[in-house]
Amino acid sequence: MRMLVNVRIPHEPFNTYVRDGSIAERIPRVLAESKPEAVYFTEQSGHRGAVLIVNVESASHIPALAEPWFLQFNADCEFRIVMSSEDLQKAGLAEIGAQWK
Repeated sequence: MRMLVNVRIPHEPFNTYVRDGSIAERIPRVLAESKPEAVYFTEQSGHRGAVLIVNVESASHIPALAEPWFLQFNADCEFRIVMSSEDLQKAGLAEIGAQWK
C-alpha cells in the first residue's frame, strides 16, 4: 500500500550535521533505507521538512520508516495512506454511495 510520510525536522541536530558536513552522508543513508518512490524537501512551520511517498506491505514496516528520522534527526513523522487516481477509480464509490443513501 502507498503511504505518504510527512517529516518535520527540528533545527538541531540538523544544523550541527550541516556544519560538520555529516549531513551529506546521513540523508542519503536514511533515504536508501526507506526506498521512497518520491521525496520532496520543504519548509514546514518554519522548520525543515520532507515528504516521502513509500510503499509498505504492512503496518509492521512503519517503524523501519520512522526510526531513522527519529534517531538521526529527532524528527516528527506522520503517516497517511494515500491513493492514486487509479486506486480511487477502483474503490467502488458509486456502489458505496448507493449503499448509504
